[in-house]
Amino acid sequence: MSRRPSKDVPAQGAARPTVSVCRGCCCGTEKIPGVDHAAQLARLRSGLEGTATVRAVECLDACEQGNVIVVQPSAEGRRAGGRPVWLGLVNDEHAEQDVITWATAGGPGIADAPDILDLYVFQPSRRVRAGLETP
Repeated sequence: MSRRPSKDVPAQGAARPTVSVCRGCCCGTEKIPGVDHAAQLARLRSGLEGTATVRAVECLDACEQGNVIVVQPSAEGRRAGGRPVWLGLVNDEHAEQDVITWATAGGPGIADAPDILDLYVFQPSRRVRAGLETP
């Protein structure tokens, strides 16, 4: 678990959405069985190339929700009221594709998420959220 903010945290004024994929102590490891974690990250990077920034991050401290993905709004999305959306248990290709579809359409504040993603949304603690969102 890392409590230090990453040096590559996107600026609040990012031109496009950012998709942060937890690859810490549980997410992205054999602790989440039945998932090809490297392929998951590769599919997200390939599907979002040119439309969103995809980054693998250290532990987001929400291990009970692994695999965790956070979709952060672009600057335009943030101005429109979009806020980071935390998704947990993203362990199948259908959910990955829904994330890709949403982020490609603009992400939080710009486009509505596919309804099915409501099943994956969770709220981590304020401390955990601050660690990802602090530049």
